[in-house]
Amino acid sequence: MENIKSIALVTGAVKGIGKAITEKLIKEGYFVVMVDVDKEAGIELQKDYKGNCVFYSGNISKEIEVKKMFAFISKEYGALDLLVNNAGIIKDNMIWNMSEDDFDAVIDVNLKGTWLMCKEAAILMKIQNKGRIVNIASRAWLGNRGQSNYSASKAGIVGLTRVLALELGKYNVCANAIAPGLIDTPLTKGLREDVLASLIEAQPTKSIGQPEDIANAVAFLGSYKTNFITGQTLYVDGGKSIGSNL
Repeated sequence: MENIKSIALVTGAVKGIGKAITEKLIKEGYFVVMVDVDKEAGIELQKDYKGNCVFYSGNISKEIEVKKMFAFISKEYGALDLLVNNAGIIKDNMIWNMSEDDFDAVIDVNLKGTWLMCKEAAILMKIQNKGRIVNIASRAWLGNRGQSNYSASKAGIVGLTRVLALELGKYNVCANAIAPGLIDTPLTKGLREDVLASLIEAQPTKSIGQPEDIANAVAFLGSYKTNFITGQTLYVDGGKSIGSNL
């Protein structure tokens, strides 16, 4: 571990945006602890990245598992420089058709899971007197039809991030959120061609973002060079959040 600049933990790390974040951080010199529930993909990535990461299988919505995860971090690496809360799920439906189970599932992973991870990171980073937390929210926190559960969870992440900035600022810990918009992921690839085309047309840039766009933003906010940026939400959405073309 002598040549490693920093230790990062990324949740939802083995596919889509999470995978791009993992790859970017490794290129930036981080040793990455990849957390995901997909054991098969995680083990394969650990082999591919050859000593620059370790895969840890864990469910972030379970407190006992999160505590074990951070005990592992403390024992193996002694510190954590960057926490990236990227894991999330969707279970979309109009509110009159949405089940309580689907609401609870999304809140448990997206909001409660992020809160549990932030809580344990805060304990560790407060002691070490340094750290960075980057929470992946979504432009959907502003409101999306059919996503009352998802939008609420992401709005909660924005609020949580602001509180973290207030509580951890004096301990040299910065907490920020990133709100992605329309990103080229397996989820968007599954949309009907006409639906995807209409979503791209609604973008001020008339384009779709790439997972690397989010990864680049994470690397920026996760750096110790950003000492005076905290409590902010950075939109990486092709300008959609300004309300143009809605």
